[in-house]
Amino acid sequence: MQIQDQFPPLKNSTYLNTPTSCLLAQEVLDWRRKHDEAFYQKGFSFRDGFEDFLKGVKQSLADFFRADSSNTFLIPNFSFGFNTLLQGLAPSERFLLLQEDYPSVNYPVERNDFTYSYVQVSESLEDDILEKIKAFKPTVFAFSLVQYISGIKLDFEFIKRLKAQYPDILLLADGTQFCGTAAFDFSASGLDVLASSGYKWMMAGYGNGFLFLNEQIKSRLFSQAKKQQTLSESFLREKGLFSLCFEPGHQDTLVYGTLQQSVNLLTKIGVQTIEKTICDLSIQAKEAFAARGLLAEKVLKRKQHSSIFNLAISETSYQHLQEEGIVCVRRGKGVRVGFHFFNTEHDLTKLLQVLDLGK
Repeated sequence: MQIQDQFPPLKNSTYLNTPTSCLLAQEVLDWRRKHDEAFYQKGFSFRDGFEDFLKGVKQSLADFFRADSSNTFLIPNFSFGFNTLLQGLAPSERFLLLQEDYPSVNYPVERNDFTYSYVQVSESLEDDILEKIKAFKPTVFAFSLVQYISGIKLDFEFIKRLKAQYPDILLLADGTQFCGTAAFDFSASGLDVLASSGYKWMMAGYGNGFLFLNEQIKSRLFSQAKKQQTLSESFLREKGLFSLCFEPGHQDTLVYGTLQQSVNLLTKIGVQTIEKTICDLSIQAKEAFAARGLLAEKVLKRKQHSSIFNLAISETSYQHLQEEGIVCVRRGKGVRVGFHFFNTEHDLTKLLQVLDLGK
Protein backbone atom coordinates (compact mmCIF):
# COMPACT_ATOMS: atom_id res chain seq x y z
CA MET A 1 0.00 0.00 0.00
CA GLN A 2 1.34 3.43 -1.01
CA ILE A 3 0.49 5.66 1.94
CA GLN A 4 0.29 8.86 -0.10
CA ASP A 5 -2.30 7.26 -2.41
CA GLN A 6 -4.68 7.05 0.54
CA PHE A 7 -4.80 10.86 0.83
CA PRO A 8 -5.61 12.77 -2.42
CA PRO A 9 -4.76 16.26 -1.00
CA LEU A 10 -1.12 15.17 -0.77
CA LYS A 11 -0.94 15.12 -4.58
CA ASN A 12 -1.50 18.84 -4.94
CA SER A 13 -0.40 20.33 -1.61
CA THR A 14 2.12 19.98 1.19
CA TYR A 15 -0.20 19.15 4.05
CA LEU A 16 1.29 20.18 7.41
CA ASN A 17 -2.00 20.94 9.14
CA THR A 18 -2.82 17.73 11.02
CA PRO A 19 -2.70 19.68 14.35
CA THR A 20 -5.83 21.44 13.08
CA SER A 21 -7.53 18.61 11.20
CA CYS A 22 -6.19 15.43 9.66
CA LEU A 23 -7.00 14.01 6.25
CA LEU A 24 -9.46 11.17 5.67
CA ALA A 25 -7.98 8.00 4.19
CA GLN A 26 -9.42 6.37 1.06
CA GLU A 27 -9.96 3.07 2.92
CA VAL A 28 -11.97 4.84 5.60
CA LEU A 29 -14.02 6.72 3.01
CA ASP A 30 -14.83 3.44 1.24
CA TRP A 31 -16.10 1.96 4.50
CA ARG A 32 -18.25 5.02 5.21
CA ARG A 33 -19.88 4.76 1.80
CA LYS A 34 -20.74 1.09 2.36
CA HIS A 35 -22.08 1.90 5.81
CA ASP A 36 -24.48 4.57 4.56
CA GLU A 37 -25.51 2.49 1.57
CA ALA A 38 -26.50 -0.28 3.99
CA PHE A 39 -28.48 2.23 6.07
CA TYR A 40 -30.17 3.49 2.90
CA GLN A 41 -31.12 -0.02 1.79
CA LYS A 42 -32.14 -1.57 5.12
CA GLY A 43 -33.78 1.23 7.07
CA PHE A 44 -34.60 0.41 10.68
CA SER A 45 -33.15 -3.10 10.51
CA PHE A 46 -29.75 -1.54 9.80
CA ARG A 47 -29.43 -0.89 13.55
CA ASP A 48 -29.83 -4.57 14.47
CA GLY A 49 -26.86 -5.55 16.59
CA PHE A 50 -25.52 -2.01 17.00
CA GLU A 51 -24.75 -2.63 20.69
CA ASP A 52 -22.29 -5.38 19.79
CA PHE A 53 -20.88 -3.19 17.03
CA LEU A 54 -20.13 -0.38 19.48
CA LYS A 55 -18.62 -2.85 21.92
CA GLY A 56 -16.30 -3.89 19.11
CA VAL A 57 -15.26 -0.27 18.58
CA LYS A 58 -14.42 0.03 22.27
CA GLN A 59 -12.42 -3.19 22.16
CA SER A 60 -10.42 -1.92 19.18
CA LEU A 61 -9.58 1.29 21.05
CA ALA A 62 -8.73 -0.56 24.24
CA ASP A 63 -6.44 -2.94 22.37
CA PHE A 64 -4.70 -0.08 20.53
CA PHE A 65 -4.08 1.95 23.69
CA ARG A 66 -3.81 -0.95 26.14
CA ALA A 67 -6.81 0.10 28.18
CA ASP A 68 -9.73 -1.77 29.75
CA SER A 69 -12.65 -1.99 27.32
CA SER A 70 -15.12 -1.94 30.22
CA ASN A 71 -13.74 1.49 31.19
CA THR A 72 -13.68 2.79 27.61
CA PHE A 73 -16.35 5.27 26.53
CA LEU A 74 -17.28 6.63 23.11
CA ILE A 75 -17.75 10.41 23.13
CA PRO A 76 -18.44 12.92 20.34
CA ASN A 77 -15.30 14.93 21.14
CA PHE A 78 -12.84 15.71 23.93
CA SER A 79 -14.76 18.79 25.07
CA PHE A 80 -17.96 16.83 25.72
CA GLY A 81 -16.13 14.11 27.62
CA PHE A 82 -14.11 16.52 29.75
CA ASN A 83 -17.08 18.73 30.60
CA THR A 84 -19.07 15.66 31.61
CA LEU A 85 -16.17 14.48 33.74
CA LEU A 86 -15.99 17.81 35.55
CA GLN A 87 -19.70 17.61 36.37
CA GLY A 88 -18.97 14.37 38.18
CA LEU A 89 -16.24 15.77 40.42
CA ALA A 90 -16.80 17.43 43.78
CA PRO A 91 -16.74 21.27 43.80
CA SER A 92 -14.00 21.10 46.43
CA GLU A 93 -11.42 19.67 43.99
CA ARG A 94 -8.36 21.89 43.45
CA PHE A 95 -7.07 22.01 39.87
CA LEU A 96 -3.57 22.54 38.59
CA LEU A 97 -3.53 23.69 34.96
CA LEU A 98 -0.96 24.70 32.36
CA GLN A 99 -0.91 28.31 31.21
CA GLU A 100 -2.12 28.67 27.60
CA ASP A 101 -3.22 25.03 27.41
CA TYR A 102 -6.02 24.16 25.01
CA PRO A 103 -9.15 26.19 25.87
CA SER A 104 -11.27 23.02 26.14
CA VAL A 105 -9.09 22.02 29.11
CA ASN A 106 -8.78 25.30 30.98
CA TYR A 107 -12.03 27.15 30.29
CA PRO A 108 -14.42 24.54 31.74
CA VAL A 109 -12.42 24.40 34.97
CA GLU A 110 -12.55 28.18 35.30
CA ARG A 111 -16.22 28.32 34.35
CA ASN A 112 -17.25 25.73 36.93
CA ASP A 113 -15.76 27.75 39.79
CA PHE A 114 -13.21 25.17 40.88
CA THR A 115 -10.20 26.46 42.76
CA TYR A 116 -7.31 26.44 40.30
CA SER A 117 -3.79 27.64 39.69
CA TYR A 118 -1.46 27.69 36.68
CA VAL A 119 2.02 26.54 35.77
CA GLN A 120 3.78 28.40 32.97
CA VAL A 121 4.93 26.14 30.13
CA SER A 122 8.71 26.50 29.96
CA GLU A 123 11.85 24.48 29.31
CA SER A 124 11.73 23.36 32.98
CA LEU A 125 8.06 22.38 32.86
CA GLU A 126 8.29 19.14 34.85
CA ASP A 127 10.34 20.73 37.66
CA ASP A 128 7.96 23.67 37.77
CA ILE A 129 4.99 21.33 38.11
CA LEU A 130 6.56 19.64 41.11
CA GLU A 131 7.28 22.99 42.77
CA LYS A 132 3.72 24.15 42.16
CA ILE A 133 2.27 20.96 43.58
CA LYS A 134 4.22 21.50 46.79
CA ALA A 135 2.99 25.07 47.11
CA PHE A 136 -0.60 24.81 45.81
CA LYS A 137 -1.45 21.24 46.88
CA PRO A 138 -3.87 20.39 44.04
CA THR A 139 -6.14 17.36 44.08
CA VAL A 140 -6.38 17.28 40.26
CA PHE A 141 -3.86 18.01 37.50
CA ALA A 142 -5.53 18.51 34.10
CA PHE A 143 -3.34 19.01 31.03
CA SER A 144 -2.73 18.24 27.38
CA LEU A 145 -0.05 15.67 26.67
CA VAL A 146 1.12 17.90 23.83
CA GLN A 147 0.62 21.66 23.86
CA TYR A 148 -1.39 22.74 20.84
CA ILE A 149 0.47 26.00 20.16
CA SER A 150 4.11 25.23 20.95
CA GLY A 151 4.13 21.45 20.47
CA ILE A 152 5.86 20.98 23.84
CA LYS A 153 5.26 17.43 25.04
CA LEU A 154 5.13 16.46 28.69
CA ASP A 155 7.67 13.78 29.64
CA PHE A 156 5.68 10.54 29.92
CA GLU A 157 8.15 9.04 32.39
CA PHE A 158 7.62 12.13 34.53
CA ILE A 159 3.87 11.43 34.54
CA LYS A 160 4.53 7.94 35.92
CA ARG A 161 6.86 9.29 38.61
CA LEU A 162 4.37 12.00 39.48
CA LYS A 163 1.62 9.45 40.03
CA ALA A 164 3.91 7.30 42.15
CA GLN A 165 4.90 10.29 44.28
CA TYR A 166 1.39 11.76 44.57
CA PRO A 167 -1.03 8.85 44.09
CA ASP A 168 -4.06 10.79 45.32
CA ILE A 169 -3.76 13.54 42.71
CA LEU A 170 -6.01 12.76 39.76
CA LEU A 171 -4.19 13.07 36.43
CA LEU A 172 -6.57 14.04 33.61
CA ALA A 173 -5.01 14.17 30.15
CA ASP A 174 -6.15 15.53 26.81
CA GLY A 175 -4.56 13.33 24.16
CA THR A 176 -6.02 15.01 21.08
CA GLN A 177 -2.64 16.31 19.88
CA PHE A 178 -0.89 13.02 20.68
CA CYS A 179 -3.09 9.98 20.17
CA GLY A 180 -2.32 8.34 16.84
CA THR A 181 1.34 9.38 16.73
CA ALA A 182 2.96 6.69 18.89
CA ALA A 183 2.38 3.56 20.91
CA PHE A 184 0.78 4.26 24.28
CA ASP A 185 -0.04 2.02 27.23
CA PHE A 186 -2.80 3.69 29.22
CA SER A 187 -2.78 1.01 31.91
CA ALA A 188 0.88 1.74 32.74
CA SER A 189 0.83 5.50 32.06
CA GLY A 190 -0.03 6.78 35.52
CA LEU A 191 -3.05 8.62 34.10
CA ASP A 192 -6.48 8.43 35.68
CA VAL A 193 -8.20 9.71 32.53
CA LEU A 194 -7.17 9.96 28.90
CA ALA A 195 -9.64 11.57 26.51
CA SER A 196 -9.22 12.53 22.88
CA SER A 197 -11.09 13.73 19.83
CA GLY A 198 -10.62 11.63 16.71
CA TYR A 199 -10.31 14.27 13.99
CA LYS A 200 -6.62 15.09 14.33
CA TRP A 201 -3.83 12.47 14.47
CA MET A 202 -6.32 9.59 14.69
CA MET A 203 -7.54 10.50 11.17
CA ALA A 204 -11.14 9.66 12.05
CA GLY A 205 -13.00 12.79 11.00
CA TYR A 206 -15.44 14.74 13.13
CA GLY A 207 -18.03 13.73 15.69
CA ASN A 208 -16.07 11.00 17.47
CA GLY A 209 -13.65 10.56 20.32
CA PHE A 210 -12.93 8.29 23.26
CA LEU A 211 -12.30 8.39 26.98
CA PHE A 212 -10.49 5.90 29.21
CA LEU A 213 -10.92 5.74 32.99
CA ASN A 214 -8.86 3.86 35.52
CA GLU A 215 -10.42 2.32 38.61
CA GLN A 216 -9.11 4.92 41.06
CA ILE A 217 -11.07 7.84 39.67
CA LYS A 218 -14.39 5.98 39.51
CA SER A 219 -14.89 6.22 43.27
CA ARG A 220 -14.62 10.04 43.02
CA LEU A 221 -17.00 10.50 40.10
CA PHE A 222 -20.77 11.10 40.16
CA SER A 223 -21.10 10.27 43.85
CA GLN A 224 -24.57 11.84 44.11
CA ALA A 225 -25.80 10.08 40.99
CA LYS A 226 -24.78 6.74 42.47
CA LYS A 227 -27.18 7.32 45.36
CA GLN A 228 -30.07 8.46 43.16
CA GLN A 229 -29.77 6.02 40.27
CA THR A 230 -33.09 4.30 39.45
CA LEU A 231 -33.60 2.89 35.97
CA SER A 232 -36.99 1.44 35.12
CA GLU A 233 -36.69 1.51 31.32
CA SER A 234 -35.73 -1.91 29.98
CA PHE A 235 -33.47 -0.50 27.26
CA LEU A 236 -31.36 1.33 29.87
CA ARG A 237 -30.97 -1.41 32.46
CA GLU A 238 -27.77 -2.78 30.96
CA LYS A 239 -26.12 0.63 30.88
CA GLY A 240 -23.95 1.45 33.87
CA LEU A 241 -23.72 4.85 35.50
CA PHE A 242 -20.63 5.94 33.62
CA SER A 243 -22.09 4.91 30.28
CA LEU A 244 -25.25 6.87 31.07
CA CYS A 245 -23.16 9.95 31.78
CA PHE A 246 -20.59 9.74 28.99
CA GLU A 247 -22.72 8.00 26.36
CA PRO A 248 -26.24 9.45 26.67
CA GLY A 249 -28.79 8.98 23.92
CA HIS A 250 -28.33 7.27 20.57
CA GLN A 251 -24.82 6.70 19.30
CA ASP A 252 -23.90 7.00 15.65
CA THR A 253 -22.39 3.86 14.14
CA LEU A 254 -21.04 5.93 11.23
CA VAL A 255 -18.77 8.20 13.27
CA TYR A 256 -17.67 5.55 15.76
CA GLY A 257 -17.24 3.01 12.99
CA THR A 258 -15.04 5.56 11.24
CA LEU A 259 -12.94 5.76 14.40
CA GLN A 260 -12.59 1.98 14.44
CA GLN A 261 -11.62 1.92 10.77
CA SER A 262 -8.92 4.50 11.44
CA VAL A 263 -7.59 2.41 14.32
CA ASN A 264 -7.54 -0.57 11.97
CA LEU A 265 -5.58 1.42 9.39
CA LEU A 266 -3.06 2.67 11.97
CA THR A 267 -2.66 -0.90 13.18
CA LYS A 268 -2.14 -2.21 9.64
CA ILE A 269 0.53 0.38 8.94
CA GLY A 270 2.12 -0.43 12.31
CA VAL A 271 2.22 1.91 15.28
CA GLN A 272 5.99 1.41 15.67
CA THR A 273 6.48 2.37 12.02
CA ILE A 274 4.28 5.42 12.48
CA GLU A 275 6.14 6.48 15.62
CA LYS A 276 9.57 6.09 14.02
CA THR A 277 8.57 7.95 10.86
CA ILE A 278 7.17 10.87 12.84
CA CYS A 279 10.09 10.94 15.28
CA ASP A 280 12.79 10.85 12.59
CA LEU A 281 11.16 13.62 10.56
CA SER A 282 10.51 15.74 13.66
CA ILE A 283 14.15 15.54 14.75
CA GLN A 284 15.26 16.71 11.31
CA ALA A 285 12.69 19.49 11.35
CA LYS A 286 13.68 20.74 14.80
CA GLU A 287 17.35 20.91 13.80
CA ALA A 288 16.52 22.78 10.59
CA PHE A 289 14.15 25.22 12.30
CA ALA A 290 16.65 25.81 15.11
CA ALA A 291 19.41 26.60 12.61
CA ARG A 292 17.17 29.26 11.09
CA GLY A 293 16.21 30.83 14.42
CA LEU A 294 12.52 29.96 14.04
CA LEU A 295 11.84 28.28 17.41
CA ALA A 296 11.19 29.63 20.88
CA GLU A 297 13.94 29.23 23.46
CA LYS A 298 11.79 27.00 25.66
CA VAL A 299 11.44 24.54 22.76
CA LEU A 300 15.13 24.59 21.92
CA LYS A 301 16.15 23.77 25.48
CA ARG A 302 13.97 20.69 25.86
CA LYS A 303 15.35 17.25 25.02
CA GLN A 304 12.07 15.81 23.75
CA HIS A 305 9.53 17.42 21.50
CA SER A 306 6.44 16.45 19.54
CA SER A 307 5.93 16.74 15.78
CA ILE A 308 4.22 20.14 16.16
CA PHE A 309 6.26 23.32 15.69
CA ASN A 310 5.40 26.99 15.99
CA LEU A 311 7.57 29.00 13.61
CA ALA A 312 8.45 32.65 14.20
CA ILE A 313 7.90 33.99 10.70
CA SER A 314 6.36 37.13 9.25
CA GLU A 315 2.90 37.51 7.77
CA THR A 316 4.53 37.89 4.36
CA SER A 317 6.32 34.54 4.76
CA TYR A 318 3.09 32.93 5.91
CA GLN A 319 1.28 34.19 2.82
CA HIS A 320 4.12 32.87 0.68
CA LEU A 321 3.63 29.41 2.23
CA GLN A 322 -0.05 29.56 1.33
CA GLU A 323 0.74 30.55 -2.25
CA GLU A 324 3.12 27.60 -2.57
CA GLY A 325 0.48 25.12 -1.44
CA ILE A 326 1.88 24.51 2.04
CA VAL A 327 -1.12 24.01 4.30
CA CYS A 328 -0.59 25.38 7.82
CA VAL A 329 -2.20 27.92 10.15
CA ARG A 330 -1.35 30.81 12.43
CA ARG A 331 -1.45 29.93 16.12
CA GLY A 332 -0.29 32.10 18.97
CA LYS A 333 2.50 34.40 17.80
CA GLY A 334 3.70 32.17 14.98
CA VAL A 335 2.76 29.72 12.26
CA ARG A 336 2.07 26.13 13.29
CA VAL A 337 3.12 23.10 11.26
CA GLY A 338 2.87 19.42 12.13
CA PHE A 339 4.27 16.23 10.62
CA HIS A 340 2.25 13.01 10.50
CA PHE A 341 3.38 9.61 9.21
CA PHE A 342 2.24 10.41 5.66
CA ASN A 343 4.60 13.40 5.49
CA THR A 344 8.05 12.94 3.99
CA GLU A 345 11.48 14.54 3.90
CA HIS A 346 10.39 16.09 0.61
CA ASP A 347 7.65 17.97 2.49
CA LEU A 348 10.18 19.30 4.98
CA THR A 349 12.60 20.25 2.18
CA LYS A 350 9.91 22.18 0.33
CA LEU A 351 8.87 24.00 3.52
CA LEU A 352 12.48 25.02 4.19
CA GLN A 353 13.02 26.14 0.61
CA VAL A 354 9.96 28.38 0.70
CA LEU A 355 10.95 29.78 4.08
CA ASP A 356 14.47 30.53 2.87
CA LEU A 357 13.21 32.27 -0.26
CA GLY A 358 10.81 34.33 1.83
CA LYS A 359 13.53 35.88 3.98
